[in-house]
Amino acid sequence: MEPNREPEIEGQAADHGVPRPQSLAEFNGQSAAKDNLAVYIASARKLQAPLDHVLFDGPPGVGKTTLAAIVANEMGARFHSVSAPSLKQPADVFAMLSVIEAGDVLFMDEVHRLSTVLEENLHEAMEDFTMSLVVGEPGSARIVKVPLPPFTLIGATTRRGDLSTPFRDRFGIAVHLQLYTQAEMELVVSRAVGKLGFVMEKEAVAEVARRSRGTPRIGLRITRRVRDFAVAAHDDATSAVKVTVEAARASLDRIGIDEDGLDATDRRYIEVLRDRFHGGPVGLKTLATAMGENDKNIEDSIEPYLIMKGIVDKRPRGRVLVKKPNPLQGFLFPS
Repeated sequence: MEPNREPEIEGQAADHGVPRPQSLAEFNGQSAAKDNLAVYIASARKLQAPLDHVLFDGPPGVGKTTLAAIVANEMGARFHSVSAPSLKQPADVFAMLSVIEAGDVLFMDEVHRLSTVLEENLHEAMEDFTMSLVVGEPGSARIVKVPLPPFTLIGATTRRGDLSTPFRDRFGIAVHLQLYTQAEMELVVSRAVGKLGFVMEKEAVAEVARRSRGTPRIGLRITRRVRDFAVAAHDDATSAVKVTVEAARASLDRIGIDEDGLDATDRRYIEVLRDRFHGGPVGLKTLATAMGENDKNIEDSIEPYLIMKGIVDKRPRGRVLVKKPNPLQGFLFPS
């Protein structure tokens, strides 16, 4: 391990036009996760050893990929990125590991979509830094153990329970990432505004943060859209664009994000559950069929925020509408 080596970061450098943080200090939110990661990284650097394998789990868009790149940066390590669904057979795993050098960080997104066979191929690589290959023709084949340089595998998943127990247990560091609080989202939006080069009133920052569903990726996307509306309406090309809270609200209303952060898909979910299934309970697959949506997309992208807001509940018999929307009075508990 070379702690002072210049890191080589591959992959996207920006998210919705906003440069991604390059250090834990610059990364906003997830304080408990950051504090623990800082300890593990400091220990690994002092020991001049690779960081133990890390598993990030949590909703989409909360910073798993960004944190993985930051870990590599903080370790002074090269960063390799691969999506688990792109690995189809053991030869793909071996080809991926063959380019790894000592101390490198290998980031695997959607690690829950790795087949059981390929999970088993990684067990030995993660635990002993070796990989067993079968060489030779049938009848005379033999198993050859190929040594691998010590490396760190960082897995990211929105469905931690889909990983097999033996595979999950080989990640020595498990980090659960949560949806962001209002205060944390305001920090994310404020940073994005500065990076995008315009001005936004404090109240407007709070409004955008409130409608961002506790998800930085969504916050960055709608911050950019609010900027677009402001630029299009701005007359003087020589002066800085400033977004007022009124302008922010008008822009967010136009793109269909309401005061509770719900978009058209969320509202459709609520309407189908309320009107077709009388508030539930209803099973996920039945609900997905009625909406014409993928059940995994519903479970990973739509429901976490609705559950956090107390609008929907997951119960043994299915999904239940806890509150129902009313255009004049907000959310009311059903009678």
